Amino acid sequence: MGKKKILKVIGVIGLCIVILIVAFLFVIKIWNHIAMASEKELLQNHPGISVEVDGRNMNIYVEGEGNHTIVFLSGWKVPSPIYDFKPLYSELSDEYRCVVIEKFGYGFSDDYDGDRDFDTLIRQDREALKKAGIEGPYVLCAHSLSGLEAELWAVKYPEEVEAIIGLDMNLAGSYDPEEAIENGKKQNKIDKIGAFFGINRFLMSISEFEGLSKEEIAQYIAVGCKNLGNDTAQREIEGVSKVFDEINNSSLPTVPTIQYVSGVNRDNELWVNAHQEIVNASQNGLLVQLECGHYVYRYESERIARDIKEFIGK
Repeated sequence: MGKKKILKVIGVIGLCIVILIVAFLFVIKIWNHIAMASEKELLQNHPGISVEVDGRNMNIYVEGEGNHTIVFLSGWKVPSPIYDFKPLYSELSDEYRCVVIEKFGYGFSDDYDGDRDFDTLIRQDREALKKAGIEGPYVLCAHSLSGLEAELWAVKYPEEVEAIIGLDMNLAGSYDPEEAIENGKKQNKIDKIGAFFGINRFLMSISEFEGLSKEEIAQYIAVGCKNLGNDTAQREIEGVSKVFDEINNSSLPTVPTIQYVSGVNRDNELWVNAHQEIVNASQNGLLVQLECGHYVYRYESERIARDIKEFIGK
């Protein structure tokens, strides 16, 4: 076969691949459009209670009773914190009151076009808890980006924070804030493309959801397709530099803490050192290094629940 024929065959194959990709994206986009149109009722009948904050509805889920209140604060852009944290709070709600806050732009809460700096997040969360009749002090159980909120909360309102459980949480000083902002912007562009073509639905439809029923999985996918790529959550990442400065200009919180570091970050010296520092400053601190992924509460829910019960029991 001559060189021209080989190039022609390669060109035909390449064109076929492009056509297949375009056809796939077209089918996925139509599927997603039809599905979203049929999911409005599914999104209305959701778990939790809605409270009005700044003229918008914020969703809060409560499960269990006890002398201690554990407040779960999700990582950045988690589609539904209520369902995402379920493997962990299901292990704890037999002894404690477990509360999951779905900030604006998350889960079944409304979007919000106002400020998304961390002082605003804390103010809104505190107001939502108060309106829901959930008094402190709280054990803040924070994952990823919400670790900055938990740290600032303990700095500004120490009387409201009984302890901090850090689920591989971000800390002021654990990474370069400017790099995080740039990476966040790139991630949001990817999420928006995924939302436009319906790729987010496809990816979630082939994912595994531990501990959720078929109905809950369907609702999780529906709310995920609604939320991923929204501007409300995106704007949170833009406040990272400011909150770093605010925390670093204050003393480290001294409340009791368990800090879990995932296998993804255990070799990151900057990350581990920042967690060791907050543990050292604590009245009763413990650093635990795990070998699982960043979503530690999914992979090690039973182990973490046992640790929390022992920790609070002391």
